[in-house]
Amino acid sequence: MSKPLQVNGERLWRTLEEMAQFGATPRGGVTRLTLSEEDRQARDTLRAWALEAGFTCEVDRLGNMFIRRAGRNPALAPVMTGSHGDSQPLGGNYDGIYGVLAGLEALRTLNDLHIETERDLLLVNWTNEEGARFAPAMLASGVWTGVFSEAFARSREDKNGVTLEHALLAIGYAGDKPCAAFPVHACFEAHIEQGPQLEAEAIDIGVVHAAAGQRWYEVDIQGFAAHAGTTPMAHRRDALCGFAELALAVEQIGFDFSPDGRATIGMAQVTPNSRNVVPGALFCSVEFRHPQQEALSEMETALEAAVEKLAERLLEVKLKRIFDYAPVHFDERCIAHVERAAEALGCSHTRMVSGAGHDACYVNRVAPTSMIFIPCVKGISHNEEEAILPQWAENGASVLLNALLSAAQEG
Repeated sequence: MSKPLQVNGERLWRTLEEMAQFGATPRGGVTRLTLSEEDRQARDTLRAWALEAGFTCEVDRLGNMFIRRAGRNPALAPVMTGSHGDSQPLGGNYDGIYGVLAGLEALRTLNDLHIETERDLLLVNWTNEEGARFAPAMLASGVWTGVFSEAFARSREDKNGVTLEHALLAIGYAGDKPCAAFPVHACFEAHIEQGPQLEAEAIDIGVVHAAAGQRWYEVDIQGFAAHAGTTPMAHRRDALCGFAELALAVEQIGFDFSPDGRATIGMAQVTPNSRNVVPGALFCSVEFRHPQQEALSEMETALEAAVEKLAERLLEVKLKRIFDYAPVHFDERCIAHVERAAEALGCSHTRMVSGAGHDACYVNRVAPTSMIFIPCVKGISHNEEEAILPQWAENGASVLLNALLSAAQEG
């Protein structure tokens, strides 16, 4: 690689701060739900910045924005980057939107340097990555890659009964282009790590080579509700105590499959939930994550054994798997572009696995893809306290810029 390029870090940081005004919260975070008024303001601003720089902006039928910087040969498949602009409720200023604005800064820098690429460069802002307003997450990139249908996506409703289709029309982002994949030469998504590893190890760049698969379960534990004062301990069929045993077993499964395994019970509902009644029933979720499909299957087997053991407590338990998302292994050629860019810039880097899902995970199904992580303070994300440093932002955007340029000059 020739001498690496550097983005304008001050401009990138200023752009991030300006974007954080849309949906700003009193504690310094942002609430910018998909297709809300705040999202419309952010989208309008992004489009204005793109047009000002001389790029074009097209919108498909699910509101995905495609900003194009033309190359010499439009017949060649473009090189793509981008992420998402929506946030969680009371979320942070960098999750998702950093990848969009780092991509914008890369394209702006190429303008500044009067560099023409062989291939077009395409910056995308995906709709509804978070899934906070419309479930499921990564909805529009899922449609674009053929995982979901347009009709399914348009019919999704928020908690107030507003459909995604109505929300698109309400903010003026129901485009006329089909939401369907087209040829892409390579794709790179920049993102904050959303975990503590990079900061803790003082590493500049995470080169994401894989993303964890996920399996979700529902567990229904049936005991018998009884009087808390008159029922002897030996005669109880306490669903909550059975759950406590199960919860510790799930935690142990996570430890047994460390360092890459994750095991979580995020929700539990007790019935009848009265202070003087032995709990008669409990419903809970279980979630496993791991980058290896075989490990996920082994974790499931361990869960089944833990569930069967609850029969010793005279409890009836039903276990149902409700979601199975296969692990993702990103493209080695794209990973090499990122590693070479980091090395040329003098950025320390390490290969790592993403524990979270991202639009890039779906894009990887139809195009060569990889991801670039930058540190975030204490690994905090999906929280108003989410924070990054300007130098981290600049490092990631510069690595992105050089990876894009390298891929875009390929014939």
